[in-house]
Amino acid sequence: MSVALWLVVPAAGQGRRMGAERPKQYLPLAGDPVLSLTLARLHQAFPDARLCLCLDDDDRYFQPAWVPFGDWRRTSGGLERVDTVIKALDAIACEAHVEDLVLVHDVARPCVTVADLHALRAALGEEPVGGLLAAPVADTMKRDDGQGYVHATEPRAGLWHAMTPQGFRYGVLCRALVDARKRGIEVTDEASAVEALGLAPRLVPGRRDNLKITHPEDLALAESILAAQARHLDNDIPHCISRTTGR
Repeated sequence: MSVALWLVVPAAGQGRRMGAERPKQYLPLAGDPVLSLTLARLHQAFPDARLCLCLDDDDRYFQPAWVPFGDWRRTSGGLERVDTVIKALDAIACEAHVEDLVLVHDVARPCVTVADLHALRAALGEEPVGGLLAAPVADTMKRDDGQGYVHATEPRAGLWHAMTPQGFRYGVLCRALVDARKRGIEVTDEASAVEALGLAPRLVPGRRDNLKITHPEDLALAESILAAQARHLDNDIPHCISRTTGR
């Protein structure tokens, strides 16, 4: 039996920390909405994947033309991210197989590279549970005392920044999220729910420029990252052929 690839993109949040007039997934970035750029990057890596795009029922900004996937469906958002992802998994219950791979990706991460997406997919090909893109912590980590002062310096050895996509077998992810919600476990990401089952997701090294847009200054940083990525791709084109003369 062939294993299908499903993409779940939660995009029902309000992004209040941005302090903008609209949710952050609809803010302009390099001339396009953040959501549009994120979906385009995912489609570039996985054009044949099946997409679940999770939107608020009262969303008045979304335009279907921004979705490049041929096989996609819109699902409703929930109160929390975990509820939103569960709704998406429920929506495909009649089609998905327990061994299918589900990649959950933050809509506010438009800078994830195609190379990292392919690396994650390849790494999870034989993983019975799943894993996530992550980067080793490079900064010194401080723990505060609750009053705004340093309580301790935490050893950073073995610490990783969790990113997305995070990919798990459909059956495992369903069980993990439903179990975590029933037990009242805080689900900060899909991996944390899987860990609560006693399972160990695989850490797949990813680029540090896989930025999650959260604060206003992140938009300018993301635009710089996208421009740098575009220049890198342009530099990979052989320059023995003139693009202006065709010679």
